[in-house]
Amino acid sequence: MTGPHLTRERRARELDELTSTTIDVLVIGGGVTGCGVALDAASRGLSVALVEKSDLAHGTSRWSSKLVHGGLRYLATGDVALAFESARERDVLLRRTAPHLVRPLPMVVPLGDDISRRGGVLIDAGQRTGDALRLLAGTPRSALPRPRRIGVTETARLIPGVRRDGLRGGLLNWDGQLEDDARLVIALARTAASYGARILTRVTALDGTGVVRDELTGAQLRITARAVVNATGVWAGTLAPETQLRPSKGVHVVLPAGLLGYPTASLTVAVPGQSNRYVFALPHPDGIVHVGLTDDPVDGPLPDVPRATEGEIGFLLDTLSRGLERPLSRSDVVGSFAGLRPLLAGVEGRTADLSRRHAVVQGDDGLWTVLGGKLTTYRRMAQDVVDKLTDVPTRTRDLPLVGAVGPVARDVPQRLVRRYGAEAAQVAALAQHDARLLQRFAPGVPVLGVELLWGVVAEGALTPEDLLERRTRLSFVDSWHEAARPAADAALAVPV
Repeated sequence: MTGPHLTRERRARELDELTSTTIDVLVIGGGVTGCGVALDAASRGLSVALVEKSDLAHGTSRWSSKLVHGGLRYLATGDVALAFESARERDVLLRRTAPHLVRPLPMVVPLGDDISRRGGVLIDAGQRTGDALRLLAGTPRSALPRPRRIGVTETARLIPGVRRDGLRGGLLNWDGQLEDDARLVIALARTAASYGARILTRVTALDGTGVVRDELTGAQLRITARAVVNATGVWAGTLAPETQLRPSKGVHVVLPAGLLGYPTASLTVAVPGQSNRYVFALPHPDGIVHVGLTDDPVDGPLPDVPRATEGEIGFLLDTLSRGLERPLSRSDVVGSFAGLRPLLAGVEGRTADLSRRHAVVQGDDGLWTVLGGKLTTYRRMAQDVVDKLTDVPTRTRDLPLVGAVGPVARDVPQRLVRRYGAEAAQVAALAQHDARLLQRFAPGVPVLGVELLWGVVAEGALTPEDLLERRTRLSFVDSWHEAARPAADAALAVPV
């Protein structure tokens, strides 16, 4: 095994090495699926290179709801197999591979005037069925407690901003929440690198045969590989025009947690007039709440970075306000983000109803393409791809990601422990010669200086946007992003 650190120097060296060797697998795409494929293949002993035209987690993988969920929504549509797969993969992340990045999240459905008593019974039955899948997946109740009905007092304690008028209690369920979806992708990439995978950002695949362009120098070269995997998600058709996807767009808005009374559980509000559709308010430790999710079809050219429209923002605010004591307004929003889902085509109706199943297909040119799926089941998607390429069994069900195993220092800021796990002490050590790096570098901004520096020396950040948008997620809040830009520039200028 080699080290997990990704640096500019390592990138240049490994890109140069690829011009004179043949590798087993070339992966195109640096999202959760591509990085999962790189790790699965490298950990089975295959030689691997991954190329990403922008940055790790640049696309869909950083715009999720940050949930590692057991698939209750799929139970509602009758897809028990997919729900069980989700529950099983949730257990893998929660207890085996990424316990430092995934933690239990209480989720509350308030029983107010918008939910009839019969509706409450149906939701409760669905949650209990989901709990049975949790049991079958092997997740103990110590990790995810059983669902139960709670009274008005406990509902208001968990969600202080909940609407009191007509409230008759709530339904409490538990699921998994990621500290940060981009951090999961980066951990996958760095773990793959520790098994020898070459992780190369700012390298564009010009076709599906291994011809690539180094975006830092403009040089064009060929990577010779025995197999090429297209893991570009919603953009898979660029390399494999025969693919059949029906993309949908999901939008979130970001609110200060104080508007909801600093909730410690997620709030679920039903979308009026639509079955099995809800808006969630998901609390985050940085003092913000992510509110989502829209689910609308996307037609025409796909943008690299989709944006939330005023209509989508208004829909989320209006729906969530139905469950709050204080209605929300546009001025309450401090940020927003949007992502594109790579849904499999072939079904008519709402994109919200389309399956999140995945498929692995091979084109006439030999290019392997992985389609569909979702963040929670990335590992199984990757396994199914690599199973096509080797008979060596997968190791990833029990393979911990960087930061998941090892002693956790007690004398470092808890924020670092929360985001870096067992690597927190290494991150904190970057402040050895400048204690100010363990402080917030701007008023009201939750990120510490060492986090930016770690992004450069260990996580492959090459630009200020890499640091602000994907290593720290400061771009969630517009004012944070603006205040942190000088610190990001300074971190990239530090000799390493």
